[in-house]
Amino acid sequence: MRYLGALLLTNLKASVALRGAFWARAVFMALNNGIMLVLWMLFFLRYRDVNGWRAADTVAIYAVTATAYGLAVILGHGVTDLARRIHEGGLDAFLTQPKDVLLQCVASKSEASGWGDLLSGVVLFAVAGHLAPATLPVCIVTAVSGAAIFLSWNVMFHSLAFWLGDTTTVSRQAIHFVLLFSLYPSTIFGGWLKLLLFTALPAGFIGYLPVDLLHRFSWGSLLAVAAAAVGYVALAALVFRLGLRRYQSGSRFA
Repeated sequence: MRYLGALLLTNLKASVALRGAFWARAVFMALNNGIMLVLWMLFFLRYRDVNGWRAADTVAIYAVTATAYGLAVILGHGVTDLARRIHEGGLDAFLTQPKDVLLQCVASKSEASGWGDLLSGVVLFAVAGHLAPATLPVCIVTAVSGAAIFLSWNVMFHSLAFWLGDTTTVSRQAIHFVLLFSLYPSTIFGGWLKLLLFTALPAGFIGYLPVDLLHRFSWGSLLAVAAAAVGYVALAALVFRLGLRRYQSGSRFA
């Protein structure tokens, strides 16, 4: 944990070294989130609800998803280079160090735009009235769990590079795919598609179930969100370790 803390602090210092670029990326990301939310609010001015899904639900799902995604890219943006490192032999430098290889790769970079996501998420939590003492712990649990699921999903797709070669483009599209589904009203999905969003696509655990928790708390739902995060982390670690057994290098200089 001391190593991880030192690594994250170093990445934070690196990301704010160019202060103008840092603030520009953070502010523009926050503005992007705000613009998308305004478009939804205009929609709900015309249509009262979507199968029972109201404007307050959209504010809550944006708060949960933006906070989770912000934490993920602040703490683990290095995962976006994982497939390239696997393909080009870039894991060699991590394999020679006495620390967990996956942990080093994931926490090796921090993205400044994540602070814009995190800030906008916290502001939206406050606007929705969920930063009260009764609901603050739920906000924290759902945000941390969502970040863990985002990172795990990313790790699993990038780990496909052990078998398929450089999958960087596909892996980045996959995380945006999950992010997109996490922001839509859950009431527009049903049947097998809703089942898919709680299994193969973890959007249900990132956005839909946390929103339900904020409005109608239950210990069962809270444990389901936490268990999903633990399960996805364990599955991502397993996929990476299985792939690492196939890892070969020495033919390239990185």
